[in-house]
Amino acid sequence: VKSEGPKLVPFFKATCVYFVLWLPTSSPSWFSALIKCLPIFCLWVFLLAHGINFLVSHRSASRILAGLIFSAVGDAFLIWQEQGYFIHGLLMFAITHILYSSAFGMKPLDLKAGLLMSIVSSSCYAFLYSYLSGPFTYLVAVYIALIGFMGWRAVAGVQLCNDLWTWTKLSACIGAMLFMVSDLTIALNEFCFPVPYSRFIIMATYYAAQMLIALSAVETRDEEDFRKRS
Repeated sequence: VKSEGPKLVPFFKATCVYFVLWLPTSSPSWFSALIKCLPIFCLWVFLLAHGINFLVSHRSASRILAGLIFSAVGDAFLIWQEQGYFIHGLLMFAITHILYSSAFGMKPLDLKAGLLMSIVSSSCYAFLYSYLSGPFTYLVAVYIALIGFMGWRAVAGVQLCNDLWTWTKLSACIGAMLFMVSDLTIALNEFCFPVPYSRFIIMATYYAAQMLIALSAVETRDEEDFRKRS
């Protein structure tokens, strides 16, 4: 953790800039989109500095990098969500969750964690259902299924009971949970009722989630390098 901390300083600074400027959402602009996406750009640089890119075969880590790219595009769309780009942002983040799920992998399977996540996801959708209408009735169902699946794969990788966990797998798990909190807050605020301090909750949990998931990519790269040498 100490070795990675200094490399994340640009991310922390960019996050502070976002919260200090706190640009109004009622006046979307390319500048506000840049400020919102800047912390994610810094996470790109963080991964690139670790040698993670699309030209090498660190497949899991590269998928997390790709997920960050789609996230930034989704962030930009959501700047103009009142202008009809909410669904576009939803699609970008759906792709992000698919990429993250693929990066976390299907081993170990951990069906208990899958069952728990299914119950949580189903409960969230059941609560939201009465507030949804039109295409959102189906789009939100698919989105919740995707983020729930991503959460399952992140939780399954920790293996606390078997004492096989590492700090980066734990960071992926916590990151996935924070991502779910962020998206649930968006859904409640968008479809159900105004959530107090919703923007702060959404963005604080979102940036923390992305940072933790990006940190997990460092170990996936090292694991793949170790397997090659072996």
